[in-house]
Amino acid sequence: QVEVEESGGSEVQAGGSLTLSCTISGLTFHSRAMAWFRQAPGSGREGVSCISASEITQSRSDRFTISRDNTKNTLYLRINKLETADTAMYYCATMAYSTPINWCSLSDESFTYWGQGTRVTVSA
Repeated sequence: QVEVEESGGSEVQAGGSLTLSCTISGLTFHSRAMAWFRQAPGSGREGVSCISASEITQSRSDRFTISRDNTKNTLYLRINKLETADTAMYYCATMAYSTPINWCSLSDESFTYWGQGTRVTVSA
């Protein structure tokens, strides 16, 4: 059984930084692309950052840094210079199968396993 669990969300002031974590169990962690998404109140889900099995990354902004620790089956998202517009529920996602080593995607249609999310609230 695959389990995906995010943590690290909190209320922070604009301009600060935050690191989110996501632990995934029940699958071969190192061979799959993974990603972070977010959904703000009243908005659709959007891709934030993704990382391939070979650790090639894509992000919607250079304020976001995604990384992975295959020894701990853990995915991270560092958010710098937080803005009020970053307020959202943040979700971690991964694939149902191993992916090409250099591939990742910011499309939520590509991903099968999702966590319940961790909430980030940024105050002015």
